[in-house]
Amino acid sequence: MHKLALFRLHLIVFLWGFTAILGKLIQANAQILVFYRMLFAAFFLYIYIRVFRKESIKVSKKIFLQLAAIGFAMALHWYCFFHSIKVSNVSIALSCLSLSTLFASVMEPVIFKRKIDVSEVVMGVVIVACILLIFKTEFRFKEGILYGVLCAIFGTVFSVFNGKMFGRTSSGNIIFYEIFSGWFMLMVIYVFSGQIFQMNEISYRDLALIGLLASVFTAFPMLESVNLMKYISPFTLILTVNLEPVYGIILAFFIFGESEHMSPVFYLASGVMILAIIVNGFIKAKKQKTLL
Repeated sequence: MHKLALFRLHLIVFLWGFTAILGKLIQANAQILVFYRMLFAAFFLYIYIRVFRKESIKVSKKIFLQLAAIGFAMALHWYCFFHSIKVSNVSIALSCLSLSTLFASVMEPVIFKRKIDVSEVVMGVVIVACILLIFKTEFRFKEGILYGVLCAIFGTVFSVFNGKMFGRTSSGNIIFYEIFSGWFMLMVIYVFSGQIFQMNEISYRDLALIGLLASVFTAFPMLESVNLMKYISPFTLILTVNLEPVYGIILAFFIFGESEHMSPVFYLASGVMILAIIVNGFIKAKKQKTLL
């Protein structure tokens, strides 16, 4: 069972890594892409929860408002991620995701009221140095790097506060309301800004790809990651999820060719960032065993 769980885990991380590939293949801009991704994903999740699981989707007003706020952070995270891809490339967007670990090392102790881990701070310094090196070497992608950093910030906000919600209602409800609320808030913003009419500017090809993105590469991995917590440790989950940029960058290199070919400095810096995250994970695991 453990080997099967690890296979399923690597499968969903691979799927997450492939979302960046689909983001580049989809021709619609990031606003339209995220709008339909969240709409379709909410629809698929609702069908799964109500039809297949036959569960109630009722939650208290307080929990709903909390999930709505987290869902908006998710929407901003996805928008910045796909916009970073559109204005630069997959490799830049994915490498910037590593900054989430740095932001989490500062935000998580504040939210969960625990001491700051020195190893996390050291790792954060290493990651920042690598990002600055990438920025200096790949300055032509400055806008993509900026949105990649914002993506990491919003992703951290989403992940940290999402961690406080589990256990307050079913996992399916949490994911459903976050995605639905994120979509609804985007729709309200687009209505008042007049951008809602731009949502029609999308091809059937893009709608089909976004449908694939919303189901196979969004709803399924999110639900599967929650189910896997029954069989694997949170440490194993977090450590494996850090392979998402690796899968994505390698796939982009072979699929898109020249547009994804970066300088040797970029790959060196990205490798150091990913290695730092993995090493930090092992240090944490060793500390936990010592405490036990």
